Amino acid sequence: MAPSTASDEQLALDAMPKRLYAVTPTKLANWSDCPRKFRFTYLERRPRTGAWGHNTVGAVVHAALKQWWDLPPAQRTGEAGTTLVIRGWVNEGFRDDAQSLDWRGRAAAMTSRYLASVDPQRQPIGIERTVAAPIGPMALSGRVDRIDERPKVDGVDNANEVVIVDYKTGRTPLTDDDARTSQALALYAVAARRTLRRECKRVELHHLPTAYVAAWDHTDESLQRQIVRAENVTVDAAHADELWKAGLDTVALRAGESDAGVNDDVEVDAVLPPRPGNQCGWCDFRQWCKVGRDAAPAKQRWAGLAD
Repeated sequence: MAPSTASDEQLALDAMPKRLYAVTPTKLANWSDCPRKFRFTYLERRPRTGAWGHNTVGAVVHAALKQWWDLPPAQRTGEAGTTLVIRGWVNEGFRDDAQSLDWRGRAAAMTSRYLASVDPQRQPIGIERTVAAPIGPMALSGRVDRIDERPKVDGVDNANEVVIVDYKTGRTPLTDDDARTSQALALYAVAARRTLRRECKRVELHHLPTAYVAAWDHTDESLQRQIVRAENVTVDAAHADELWKAGLDTVALRAGESDAGVNDDVEVDAVLPPRPGNQCGWCDFRQWCKVGRDAAPAKQRWAGLAD
């Protein structure tokens, strides 16, 4: 048998399937927002600054809504939601104790008001459920707040449908267009199809402060458009990750750091560039990014809370 050649070995390597790149909707969004933020988050894993008040509200309310479904149906009341919020409250990211106490009351009230419209007998098929699917270059996964099974809106053949539900507690009111354009919701629907082996096209944003449900019924075509967008981002992020592991990290170390932040480096920024803008005021990595500090003033930790 003739000995193998370098070209034979290269052909064998080329024939091997390329490893899928692990992504979540949040990871894809971080790359789209700012590749430098992506670098700090996933490649260097730098520590973040302190908590944000609006994130505290969201985290406590989400936890309370999850725990509410763990109760026996007879105990699933609005008052139970209030109790769960108060019991799980965290005093982080607020201006002072008075503001924290005020927002504990607001969070409890919005949760109770929302749960008054929820049928406690209709158990979801998923609560904080992880769904996943290999798609193109992606090993996609994500955790869905709630997955419902309900009769279809149009009532065709009396069939049920699987619905993706995402809770929102932010101050900005939502519209059906927000549900339509949400890449995260679309990817959750696609991954839920694979995980549950069920059709899933309807996605909903439940905005607790206004009690509005923003909804959209996707088609196969609209889901495919979101998949293509996600695949394009994945290719770029995976390529940057490979280059980083191949030596860009040593370039970054040579660039050095100071109290003023990371010094810009041409080679690193060509692959993982900063994307400055007003959003830099909210960034958890400002202390290491002079470009971001120059782009926007820092926001107070409670600035995301409604008046």
